[in-house]
Amino acid sequence: QVQLVESGGGLVQAGGSLGLSCAASGRTFSTHVMAWFRQAPGKEREFVASISWIGGSTYYADSVKGRFTISRDNAKNTLYLQMNSLKPEDTAVYYCAAGAKWDTYYRGSYYGLYDDWGQGTQVTVSS
Repeated sequence: QVQLVESGGGLVQAGGSLGLSCAASGRTFSTHVMAWFRQAPGKEREFVASISWIGGSTYYADSVKGRFTISRDNAKNTLYLQMNSLKPEDTAVYYCAAGAKWDTYYRGSYYGLYDDWGQGTQVTVSS
């Protein structure tokens, strides 16, 4: 099992930037893909971005492409999400997730690929 702890959420004005971090511990050697998902009130959890832990391949939801950047520091077992040009519709609880397989079909976008989840961090974008 991998333990995940997110940090960095908060309140920001539209057009602003915010960075999230996710520290991983435990059986991190079994992790081959990590991702960020988000869930807004009354909505289903949705994919934001994913990254292959070994090769560094990335994949983004169309709604965040060009504004968000996912990255990782293997030595620190930490996942990051840099969010720029934030919009009110980006308001949600953001979760990081860890999985054992990077697949070439979903490219990490399918929530069913993930075994471990963090507790979430709130991001609120005011208009």
